[in-house]
Amino acid sequence: MSEALWDLLRGAMTTKALAHTAELGIADRLADGPRPVAELAQATGADGDRLYRTLRALASDGVFAELEPGVFRNTEASELLRGDGWPEFAHLFGSVFYDALQRFPKQLETDFWDWLAANPIERDAFDTAMAGGKERQAERLAALDWQGNETVVDVGGGNGELLRLLLQRKPELDGIVFDLPETVRDEAALGERIEFAAGSFFDSVPPGDAYVLSAILHDWNDDRAAAILRTVHAAAPKGARLLLIESVVTPDNEPQGSKWLDLLMLVLLDGRERTEGEWRALLGDTGFEVESIEDGLIQARCR
Repeated sequence: MSEALWDLLRGAMTTKALAHTAELGIADRLADGPRPVAELAQATGADGDRLYRTLRALASDGVFAELEPGVFRNTEASELLRGDGWPEFAHLFGSVFYDALQRFPKQLETDFWDWLAANPIERDAFDTAMAGGKERQAERLAALDWQGNETVVDVGGGNGELLRLLLQRKPELDGIVFDLPETVRDEAALGERIEFAAGSFFDSVPPGDAYVLSAILHDWNDDRAAAILRTVHAAAPKGARLLLIESVVTPDNEPQGSKWLDLLMLVLLDGRERTEGEWRALLGDTGFEVESIEDGLIQARCR
């Protein structure tokens, strides 16, 4: 048990080490095979001794592997740091998220969304991180029953990656990506059947047949989340589908990443991860009838 507790206590070092190697692009530089740490240091401008000690520590946890003294290769874990939002998540956890958690359990003093708006490079990193993992989400959405010729509104849809992937699988659908005007995006890449609409989901959202909110409501406390849902309800026709891509916190002691993510939501955004009962209460109070609740996908209809 002492080893397990130690692994938890030194988690801050792991976070910083992962962020550092992600920012240096070490995993990309190992894509073609093993390289000596001296070459990696020269290519990145890093201090060789410090980089070696960082990679050695990460390798002890299975992120990178030291084949012989001073020579490293990628592992299945470090390969993830080459894309799909993972490098950007590593950067965020090692910077603004880390800073927020230093105040735990108090909330970050600066409004996170205002901070992102004032820091476009970080906004780009955040949007790229949020776009990661959309293939799995798109597959799950595409497996649902669709009538065809429906308009799907992705509320807070960022750069539109989720909707783009969904329409690749369901070309009979039309889509609207709705997000703040400063969202980094390539509208030409969305295709002819998807448009981008700018605005705040606290004010209004476009009309549609189905509404997707992917990891949006966990950013907000219950009052603010209810306000977003009421905005959607005001625009949606009766019977419109609501699809929430959100975690559902279990009441047991089993390991669940969302229980830790809940602490980040607490200090960074005054948001929260929710249990099934909390989701049912929130949706019921805002005019939606729950059809099913599974970890990762909640389905409801507008009453």
